[in-house]
Amino acid sequence: MSAHCQLTGRRPGFGNRVSHSHQRSKRRFDPNVQRRRYWLPSERRYVRLTLSTKGVKTVDAIGVEAAVARVRARGERI
Repeated sequence: MSAHCQLTGRRPGFGNRVSHSHQRSKRRFDPNVQRRRYWLPSERRYVRLTLSTKGVKTVDAIGVEAAVARVRARGERI
């Protein structure tokens, strides 16, 4: 599973791990993504979304119907 949010589009960031001696090596900052299951009343089925924590709050605010419409508008299949 790739670490990206289906709703907000958050993806991993990249940077450097810096040791005590200041040697640098590449590292990856993954977003906090969770797999959440929501009931979609219009289709009478559950949908499983991979969401960042900000995406979960967005679904709580705008509702699952509007959130699924946004995900589909981005071209993702649910």
